[in-house]
Amino acid sequence: MLKTAILIATVLVCISMFLNLWRVFIGPSRPDRILALDTMYINSIALIILFGIASSTTLYFEAALLIAMLGFVSTAAMCKYILRGDLIE
Repeated sequence: MLKTAILIATVLVCISMFLNLWRVFIGPSRPDRILALDTMYINSIALIILFGIASSTTLYFEAALLIAMLGFVSTAAMCKYILRGDLIE
């Protein structure tokens, strides 16, 4: 039962990632593309966590935490770049 739920969740997250990738390439504006990239980070974290649950190891949870931190910092940097035009003042 758990393997089936993990498989269904993985398929749905992969579909969501492909839709986000489409938004990155076809997005009407830069903020929409940044938001799509941020959502792709969240989806990649979900995939790593699902893989960690399926393989019954805790190593993947640490990798998901690192990706979450990098995703937050990169989103903040991209938003600052769009608002001000430079990252370092």
